[in-house]
Amino acid sequence: MPKKPTTTKEDMINGAFRLIREQGHQALTVRNLASFLGCSTQPIMYQFPDTDILKDLVYRKADAYHSEYILAAEDILEMGIRYVRFAQEEPQLFRFLFQSDRFSGLGLEDLIRAPEAADVLAAVSAEAELTTEEAAAFFEPLVAVVHGYASLIANNGMKYDLDAIRRTLLMIAAGIEKGGIQND
Repeated sequence: MPKKPTTTKEDMINGAFRLIREQGHQALTVRNLASFLGCSTQPIMYQFPDTDILKDLVYRKADAYHSEYILAAEDILEMGIRYVRFAQEEPQLFRFLFQSDRFSGLGLEDLIRAPEAADVLAAVSAEAELTTEEAAAFFEPLVAVVHGYASLIANNGMKYDLDAIRRTLLMIAAGIEKGGIQND
């Protein structure tokens, strides 16, 4: 009877998530993961002969973690703040989610309508009592600014300043509200 594997597929996914969280997505190799988990490369290669499948599963886990973090907000303003705070608290995961070429070549509207953003867009739609189309139009300028802040912070280009972020988001939201939602 063959020996029962001591490192399960779930262990590998969770380990890869922790590895990325600590060392960044570039560190995710079979050899590094095996060392991180304290096992040989063989069980990893057996479960994931194509490492892109492992990366996709870890991406989904990181995306669910990120979405849960953002959706814990009580309102749209706090969602934006939590998005930026996530980049400050989890820079490696932020870079894995948003700066690892997964969305390369897509426009901002494509990102807003991506399946990964559906829960957040639905929350914006519900809170602001907007149709999905109106919510996407409202969300677009906020996403550009919030993602800009988050990217700068995750890449050490800017310090996290909650008051400045809050003021900026309130100013943009007021401008959007004053100008009305435009669907082009």
